[in-house]
Amino acid sequence: MMKFFKKTLLATSITIVATGMAYAADDVLHVYNWSDYIAPDTISKFEKQTGIKVVYDVFDNNEIVEAKLIAGNSGYDIVVPSNAFLAKQIKAGLYQPLDKSKLPNWKNLNPTLMKALEVNDPENKYAVPYMWGTIGIAYNVDKVKAALGDNAPTDSWDLVFNVENMKKLKSCGVAFLDSPTEMLPAAMKYLGNDPTATDTTHIKDAQELFLKIRPYVAYFHSSKNILDLANGNICVSVGYSGDLQQSKVRAKEAKNGVNIQYNIPKEGAASFFDMMAIPKDAPNPEAAHKFINFIMQPEIAAEITNYVRFPNANSAATPLVAEDIRNDPGIYPTDAVMEKIYTFPLLPLKTQRAMVNSWTKVKTSK
Repeated sequence: MMKFFKKTLLATSITIVATGMAYAADDVLHVYNWSDYIAPDTISKFEKQTGIKVVYDVFDNNEIVEAKLIAGNSGYDIVVPSNAFLAKQIKAGLYQPLDKSKLPNWKNLNPTLMKALEVNDPENKYAVPYMWGTIGIAYNVDKVKAALGDNAPTDSWDLVFNVENMKKLKSCGVAFLDSPTEMLPAAMKYLGNDPTATDTTHIKDAQELFLKIRPYVAYFHSSKNILDLANGNICVSVGYSGDLQQSKVRAKEAKNGVNIQYNIPKEGAASFFDMMAIPKDAPNPEAAHKFINFIMQPEIAAEITNYVRFPNANSAATPLVAEDIRNDPGIYPTDAVMEKIYTFPLLPLKTQRAMVNSWTKVKTSK
């Protein structure tokens, strides 16, 4: 997944050079996480609690992390890949197993979610969920109503995959994530096919569906949509739940009259989990375990969720999450909705290539 980068995050980035001090290797922890994905004081609290200094770097796509890990000697003690990428990286031997004896806060994790994650990390041997979310639809309530009327299917993939709807929405702007492995399965789900299938049978059908609506799509991008939706430059966006919740918050803060709502389509939608893992060649795995255990403290997990508006997988943290967030079904889905949520499996190389080829055809089509 991709997060939107905010300048405030830079204030939390701590480097050895910036402090002008030297520390022993075992007193320094190198963390590589998604941008705009931590509370402003999380790092300082960890440093105060443990005496370990943190070098905190950020990225905005999984491919960057994977390239660093494959090259080796990344220098990072903790990285936070998404679960589908984690699965193939585990298979490639890029991580070291967790020592759960050093993670007493493991008991706080949601057992149902941990069981679901075993498809990517058998026995939860290598990683701990940091935050998670869904891929759904956010829309400008007033503009969509003006274009489609009172009965607009805002709770369905039909809003964006029905050609007639897209024709009417073109004038106010519809954006999709630029992600073949996340968008093509959404189309597969809409068509009634298995979005987690690893063969290439239904990829072409999804491609054809996207080609039909392609003339009415404003653009494909995984971060531009956040501000554009908040500012009223587009009226519908398919994207990551937390990012689109940020659009909603920013519109309210700007008091610009833009009313945004986020829904998980009733047909079902994808979930993603961003996972804390320790690279095989991590310089300081001891400090990495301390950081992971720190993040699993209920109050810390809740503070991060309250700031980034992505749910955590920490059951003990849920009561500490702000009421408006934990009671928002677009952030914390109901049990009924969770039954229709799917996670991405490890895709064979053949499937990945087929998706990339199909997506290229979609994007370059007029």
